[in-house]
Order: sequence, then C-alpha cells, then structure tokens
Amino acid sequence: MKGLKIMTIMVLAAATTAGCQWGGKTLGSGIDLANLDTTYRPGTDFYEYATHGWQVRHPLTAEYSRYGAFDVLQENNNRQLRSLIDSVAAQKNEPGSVAQKIADLYNSAMDSVNLNEHYWGALEEFLLCDGYQNTREITENWLKDVWPRMQRQGVQGLFGMYIGADEKDSKQNLVSIVQGGLTLGQKDYYVDTDPETAKIRQAFDKYIVGLCQHQGFSEKDARRISADVMRIETRLARASKSMTELRDPEENYNKLSYQELKEQFPGIDWDAYFANFGMKGVKEVCMGQPAALHEVEKVLKEETPEALQNVYLWHALDMASSYIDDESRQLNFAFYGTAMSGKTEDRPRWKRAVDAVSGMLGEALGQLYTERFFPPAAKERMETLIRNLQVALGERIAVQDWMSDETKKVAQEKLDAFYVKVGYPNKWKDYSELEIGDSYLRNVLACNEWEIKDMVRTKLNQPVDREEWFMTPQTVNAYYNPTTNEICFPAGILQPPFFDMQADDAFNYGAIGVVIGHEMTHGFDDQGAKYDKEGNLRQWWSDEDTKRFSERIQVMRQFHDSIEVLPGLHANGSLTLGENMADHGGLMVAFQAFKNATAEKPLGVIDGFTPEQRFFLAYANVWGQNIRDEEIRKRVKSDPHELGKWRVNGQMPHIDAWYEAFGITEKDPMFVPKTKRVTIW
Repeated sequence: MKGLKIMTIMVLAAATTAGCQWGGKTLGSGIDLANLDTTYRPGTDFYEYATHGWQVRHPLTAEYSRYGAFDVLQENNNRQLRSLIDSVAAQKNEPGSVAQKIADLYNSAMDSVNLNEHYWGALEEFLLCDGYQNTREITENWLKDVWPRMQRQGVQGLFGMYIGADEKDSKQNLVSIVQGGLTLGQKDYYVDTDPETAKIRQAFDKYIVGLCQHQGFSEKDARRISADVMRIETRLARASKSMTELRDPEENYNKLSYQELKEQFPGIDWDAYFANFGMKGVKEVCMGQPAALHEVEKVLKEETPEALQNVYLWHALDMASSYIDDESRQLNFAFYGTAMSGKTEDRPRWKRAVDAVSGMLGEALGQLYTERFFPPAAKERMETLIRNLQVALGERIAVQDWMSDETKKVAQEKLDAFYVKVGYPNKWKDYSELEIGDSYLRNVLACNEWEIKDMVRTKLNQPVDREEWFMTPQTVNAYYNPTTNEICFPAGILQPPFFDMQADDAFNYGAIGVVIGHEMTHGFDDQGAKYDKEGNLRQWWSDEDTKRFSERIQVMRQFHDSIEVLPGLHANGSLTLGENMADHGGLMVAFQAFKNATAEKPLGVIDGFTPEQRFFLAYANVWGQNIRDEEIRKRVKSDPHELGKWRVNGQMPHIDAWYEAFGITEKDPMFVPKTKRVTIW
C-alpha cells in the first residue's frame, strides 16, 4: 500500500558533501534518484520506495517475462558481445582458428534463409526415423544404434550423468548418476493438481503434438507420441525428488563401486552406457536419487520399444527446435516463452545467436570480452573489496554466541581457505578439436558432443582441477562452489549497478559488496556448512552448534513461508532457505566491511542520503524488476532464489542497521520485533 507523500528522514540530514576518493578521483553516490518513489515510506514498502521509479521507467516488453537490473546489464553485455563477434566475423580468419569458429557459429545461427529452406537435411540426418512407419525391428535397431549417438550429442535420456568432484573426497572427480528425463524439468509440473499447473500440462501436450506434426508426423502418430511422453515422464516424475529434497547433499550422496552399481541397478546396461561415451575404467559412481533410477529400470522393462523411441525422439525434437526453422522455434517459444513464462514475443535472432556463441564457445568469447571490457583497475578494486569482506566475515564469526569456540576456530580456517576467482580464468579452454561448419543444428550437436568428450577426457579418473570455472567471464552472476571452497565473480557482473568505479564505498559495498558477502556466507548456510575447508561433505560443527543454528534458520524459513507472492500462492521458505540465508549474511557482512573501510575517513551525505542509507538503497536497486504472474508461478516452483521484491522486503526487517538508517519504528508496517528477527550473522 502506498503511504502519504512525505519528506523522508534523509532529506533532513546534514548538507551534501563531496564523496570519497579512489585513485585521486572524487567519487559519487552511484544512486540514481529517478529510481526512487518517495510516495512510499521506507518502513511501509522499502522495495517500492527504492525501486518503483525504476520499475516505471523500465516496463516489461513483450520479449521479457521478468526484467530487472540483471537484465539491463545483460542487454549491455549482449551489445558488447555482438560488437566483438561482428568484428571477428568481418575479418579474414585462419581456418580452424577460434576466431573462425566464433564467426561461423554466429553466422550459421543468423542465416535465416538456410535455416528455413535447408534445415531438413540436418534434422533428418539427426533423427534417422520415420516414426510409426517403421517396423518393430527397425525401431529396435534405432534404439540400439541411433539413440546412443544422439546421447553423445547431448539429447536428454531418462536420467542424467556428469563427472564432478566427489563430495566426500573433494580432490578427486567422481561419476554421478542423477534423476532426469523430464522435459518440464521438475516433478511439480507433472503431479501438482492446481488449475495453473494443469494448464501448463495442457499446453505441453499441445506443444508436443504441434511440433511433431510440423516435422511430418500424422496427427494420430503425434498424439501417440504425446501420450507416451506424458505417461513415461509422469512415471519418472513421481519417483523423482522435489527441488527442496534435492537441496540435502547427504540424502543425495550414495557412493557405489562399479560392481555394486551393476548389481543394485541391473535393469540398465551400464557397460554399454559408459562405453557409448568412451568412458573406460569407471571404478565408482555416486547414485544421486536411487528411487528415480529404479523407476527408469521399470520403464525400460515395461514400456514397448515404440514408446521408448517416442520419448527419445521427442527429447531430440524438442532440443533441435530452437536451432532449425522459424516455425519450429515459434512452437517452442509458444510453450516455453508464453505458456510457462508469459512472454508474448521471442528475442530477436541476433540475441539468440550471441547467446549460442556465448554458451557454446564461452571461454573463447570470454577471452576477447575481458581483454576489451575489463580493465585491470576494476580487478584490483574488486580484490580489495573481497579482502575486506573476508575480514568482516571473520569478525562476524567471532562474535556469534551460538557458535562454540571450536566451531568458530574451524569456521575461520574455512574462511581463510577460500579460493577467490575474479574476472576471468588463469587458463583458457582449448577448442582446437571442435569443428564448426555452416549448418546451425550440426554446429550445436558438434558443440554438445565436444563438451561431453572434453568432460570425459579431463575428468574421468582425474583429480579435480581447481582452476576450472563454472561460469564464463561474460556471465552476469557469481557463485560459491562448496567442493572447492571457492568464490567466483566473473567480469560480466562487475559493472553498474553492481560495481561502479565512479561510485563511493557506500554504493559498492551495498551492491557488489553484498554479492561478495552472499557468496561467502554460502559457505556457512544450511548446505555449505556441511562442507569443510577442503570441500568435503562431513559434519564439522558440534551437535549443539548445529541445533542452535537450526533454530535460527527456522525463523528465516517460517518468515518466507508466510509471504504471499500472488493471491493464494506463498513463497517456499524451504526451497529458498540457502539463498535467503546468503542474502542475510551478505548484508550483515558487507555492512560491517563498509563501516570498517570508512572508519578513519567517514563518508558524508550525498544527494540527501547518509552513507548508511545509500548502502541499503544500492542493495535494493540491484533487485528492482518487473515480472509477470506466469513467471512468478514458475519461479516459486523451481527457483531457490526468492523473488526480487522479497530479496529486499524479506531481508530488511531482519537487519538492525536498516532500522537505524531510516528511523524505522514499531509504527511502520515492515517493523519486526527484535526478538523475532533472524539472528545468524
């Protein structure tokens, strides 16, 4: 609800003074006053107070289901990446060079004439199937010969496989088998009975039938394919774990010897499966979700070869639909873009082409990106911020009354052991064996196959490479990886409104500082706290500390469970618990680091705001966004991050410094009594 239009408390503070300096330059506030709407009171709705002006100036376009600060920055990155790709494509490139591969992949994605007039040859070569016109013998041969090749090209099967760090022996890689086979990504869409989810299933059926008919199947056969897909995927969904259940690392770690795998899951030909990927000498595996894989065994035994072929064919068609003709892409967008997210217009072709290059040749493009757009001074200042945040988190750990001295000691050791990555990798991927031509679909399949081969080559029975990056340098995001105990901040996010070389510390600690603190405290959230400083999954807290910790995080869980994001739809406090804890920790740690950094040279008031107020405004502006109802429903089901509004309004009531900065009292609607606030960091 809007409040009366008022003069806010910060306008009554001292007169404006000059900002702080960095490298001899006077720095500004970084706050765009047009983002604010002072018809809202800070204590009534801080999110709207801080971001409503931004929302008005950035209405949702048909292309977006959610548009926020991340998207603004991504749009800027898209333009930068396009300029890089255009410059590479315009020059004469040596055959087989990375530049040639970037140019050819981009051009194949942009060649609308070839995509629409000549895609069928590549698709027919890919599918090698005439559906129900085949005999049972041909179907069985297809399953034996064609389907394995399609798996090598990245087509989803009935379960997933990857090679990554062994969570209980983090220096070594381990093959992991995980639940999968769901076009819709998670079980809720198959089992929930509410009207909105039922509409999604109806739209999914329409999409399957429409795309199959477009690719030459009769309506009868298309409907049989849809029936097989819905039946088999629903079977898998019922046996799968929910997104919340997948958050428990202990419950999803079941290590088996290769012989035990074959004995306990005899319904899958593991020798043939691994041989298909060139995986020789598999010794052990982690079986992530045994119940889901047992259901796969039943499906393979009980379903007909035709039904299995239909599911695999569907997964192939669905994957290919974005890389062939415009009508296939339109059918794909009508479901994923409109039915599931509420978008009414697809992204322009050039953006999709840039995304393709960035996704499939990510580090090759990232190397060009950082050379042009990420100056050394930005990396230097970011590293200073990170060091200050580490000190502040250490100080926060030291004063916690719920941690025993022994747990504090080990927590400090884990903090000191953080491996910090900023901007770009120390070494780049080698794409020399990847061949790119003029067919978009063939190029995508080649990239998928290369990626799987590269994973097997570099990880199977190999130690973990700590230098590996799990995001490209141009990514607008950041991460914490528990098995390597690392925090990573790609160059892509180190730009306004997250990181501004022209803004003072109040802004940068409130924006990128909270992002840094967020990733750091992931190492101590309800999941990260289960990994030691070496990245091994084991209990290193005492039982008493764990109990006190659980009591405190329950306050966070219940608070977010109570949030009604749409009429009758509540947030999922269990699914979003880890991210909410990291937001809380990020705010607490970043604010302390900010106060430490400015203790000897306090900042003054700029634009009518105190430094403390600017800190919280900078944080809120990171999460300003507009979002459609369809996207809200989708994210509540699947996203471990809270919605942007509640990353602000769900966090501020638990931060004492926010109350002090804006003079919030018990008369304000957002006020939460101190005894009911989250008290973790």
